[in-house]
Amino acid sequence: MQGDRTIEGVLLSAEQIAIRVRELGAQITADYKPLVDWTAPQPNIMAVGILKGVVPFYADLVRAIDLPIAFDFMAVSSYGAATATSGTVRILKDLDKAAEDRHLLVVEDIVDTGLTLSYLKENLLRRNPLSLKIVTLLNKPERRKTSITPDYNGFEIPDVFVVGYGLDCGENYRNLPYIGIIRT
Repeated sequence: MQGDRTIEGVLLSAEQIAIRVRELGAQITADYKPLVDWTAPQPNIMAVGILKGVVPFYADLVRAIDLPIAFDFMAVSSYGAATATSGTVRILKDLDKAAEDRHLLVVEDIVDTGLTLSYLKENLLRRNPLSLKIVTLLNKPERRKTSITPDYNGFEIPDVFVVGYGLDCGENYRNLPYIGIIRT
């Protein structure tokens, strides 16, 4: 037990997550291979991780992608300390590298209402990338308030509050190797 809440059950085991992440890496490798500019001095594909919950998934995913790929990160806030989104998105950390003339692969831990991801997608598209696709570990379509759909999805999950493998509740549970369910 971490914090003041107890894990009610395991939704996805560490083994299930590892298998699916390898499958996503193979699929992304196949889809992006024709887009690689092998003559460019730097990779023209950039994985943009949305901090901080994405860190374990991002690290495992980029190792499963067998192509030259640049790394960058953004940090946004729409939840604060709450368990429900406020609907207001703030960029806390922006990209260090230009998005222009790169194929962006936005890597997210979970798509819930879609409000944050819709905002980020619009923001990044204004920066003139060659393309932009979204990969998420978890997708909760029941909660969607926008029309956004991930291009690559690890798992579709029900409307439950999940923690582990980077996901938190009050900064607790991020280090669990599995995805667990807690009561809010």
